[in-house]
Amino acid sequence: MPANLLLIVLVGAGIGFLGGLLGKGGSALATPFLVALGIPPVIALAAPLPATVPGTLVAARRYRALGLIDRDVLLWSLGAGLPATFLGAMATRWIDASFLVQVTDVVIVALGVRMLATPAGEAVHDADQASHGRIVAVAVVTGLAAGLLANSGGFLLAPLFVAVLGLGIKPAFGTSLAVAAVMAVPGSLVHLALGHLDWRVVLAFAAGSVPLSGLGAKVALRTDAARLERGYGLVLVVLGLAFLVGPHL
Repeated sequence: MPANLLLIVLVGAGIGFLGGLLGKGGSALATPFLVALGIPPVIALAAPLPATVPGTLVAARRYRALGLIDRDVLLWSLGAGLPATFLGAMATRWIDASFLVQVTDVVIVALGVRMLATPAGEAVHDADQASHGRIVAVAVVTGLAAGLLANSGGFLLAPLFVAVLGLGIKPAFGTSLAVAAVMAVPGSLVHLALGHLDWRVVLAFAAGSVPLSGLGAKVALRTDAARLERGYGLVLVVLGLAFLVGPHL
């Protein structure tokens, strides 16, 4: 392997912390860093998926202990999102994933701008006012994107839970983590069957990401909700613009 395993552990630690802090698995963010370390692209794409599952569960457990995982949203999201993930994975042979990535980046920027522009505290903080139809719509869109882009979908789940379902930022993070952990499984199994998993990379990444995911969640839970939502909106805008502009530089 051309990259030092210690560097992979450090990348895993950074991605794990950000994942726990921002309510996402982090697999989509991990791939470019692993490629930069000399990991073959197909392995860099596949390895973060199974590696982020235990860390995401660790972070989700912290939210669950405080009652910040919406069970109704979780179950409906998994019921609609898992089949959509499989469909998305199968559709990769017909759909241009690079175009979808650009569309997703635009959506991420728009969601971030909305969070920055919307006065804090307008979310309802639970899903009582969110219809099951809206939950299914969010789950299907996220599942299709996750299948097409080989990730857990956490990059879209939390902001859509806030923008479409009206969840508060912390319940959105907690529920997103729980959903993302399960939605990473189909992609992991597909990559395992295709022989894309280098278990040295998976285990090294997990060694860094698992403990730091819990720490990231701990920091998020101790942060004021309004400040956390504004900070998250800013992160979405910066990352979305970076992903959009980066390939053209």
